[in-house]
Amino acid sequence: MSDQHQQAALAGASFARLVALAARLRAPDGCPWDRQQTVQSSTPYILEEAYEAVDALESGDRREAMGELGDLLFQVVFQSQLAAEAGDFDARAVIEAVEAKMIRRHPHVFGQERAADAEAVLRRWSEIKRDERGASQGLLDSVPKGSAALTRAQRLGQKAARVGFDWRGQADVLAKVAEEAAELTASADAAQREAEFGDLLFALAQWARHGKIDAEAALRRACERFQRRFELMEAAAAGRGVSLDRLDEAALDELWREAKAALAARQGVGGK
Repeated sequence: MSDQHQQAALAGASFARLVALAARLRAPDGCPWDRQQTVQSSTPYILEEAYEAVDALESGDRREAMGELGDLLFQVVFQSQLAAEAGDFDARAVIEAVEAKMIRRHPHVFGQERAADAEAVLRRWSEIKRDERGASQGLLDSVPKGSAALTRAQRLGQKAARVGFDWRGQADVLAKVAEEAAELTASADAAQREAEFGDLLFALAQWARHGKIDAEAALRRACERFQRRFELMEAAAAGRGVSLDRLDEAALDELWREAKAALAARQGVGGK
């Protein structure tokens, strides 16, 4: 047996134990909390664990990433257990379905087709996916509505671009950003301001897409930088025997500049 097949066999045995563990938790003499869960009550945990896995992967902490990926995997197993109890499908069906899908969507690997480059792979993937879903489904219907908004915005733009509906480049998108910003400034009421603000965010997401920037990841990292800087501000103020709410605007701005400089010195990251 090759190393590859041996590793697959070991992973399969481990996965089988995880499936059995989920069933045990849901058994009549299992865990009261797990037995109480429904599809509706447990679905939010999938998103929570997915975000925690992303955080761990981006942190570079491989041990933490391993743990969080395991938590995410367990959510798949747990949902499969709930479905099995309802007579819908089980973990084996989930695995076989995704295996068949991956083989079907990689004809350049498992079939006789050839792919010139990664872009050709993406185009063929979209064609196969469209055929699977049927002609009645629109091109954008496959973008999950439950996605993070910036991610969804970029995916919608990416899908539309595949049929030629897109800006020529970042400069053109930037002009659209300026247009949307002007419309936001000129908004007359709250409803219009909300709509124009949404249009501005959407345009910014497309500018990022053209620059090969993951808008969701960029904003997530900006939030992380803000939190770290603010925590440094809190620590600096505490070191001086005061709390932030006792400081005036000038003092707060000075602490912010100090925190920004300290963090940039550590990481070489700029920003506001």
